[in-house]
Amino acid sequence: QVQLVESGGGLVQAGGSLRLSCRASGRTSAMGWFRQAPGNEREFVAAISITRSGSSTTYADSVKGRFTISRDNAKNTVYLQMNSLKPEDTAVYYCAAVMSTYYSGRIYTSETYDYWGQGTQVTVSS
Repeated sequence: QVQLVESGGGLVQAGGSLRLSCRASGRTSAMGWFRQAPGNEREFVAAISITRSGSSTTYADSVKGRFTISRDNAKNTVYLQMNSLKPEDTAVYYCAAVMSTYYSGRIYTSETYDYWGQGTQVTVSS
């Protein structure tokens, strides 16, 4: 059984920054971040995958230019650097992973992912 452990959430003022981390207990190809605010559906934030030709990243329009996803393959860890945070970024953030060597499919949909973390709360005050 693969486990994903998230960390780095917290309370920050609008305009501030946080960095989320997610460590996987095994090798992953695609790793993504999703978030869910109270009363809302879970939504895609950002994802990164290892493909046969290199790596690929994708972002939700709402976070482009503010958030950056990266990974350390040696540590099986993905990071989400969140800058210029807004109150509307407040949500529980979930890490998700696909356990394979390569993945070239749609990494922006939750159905892609095999494993999920427990979530970490991010609260942005105005």
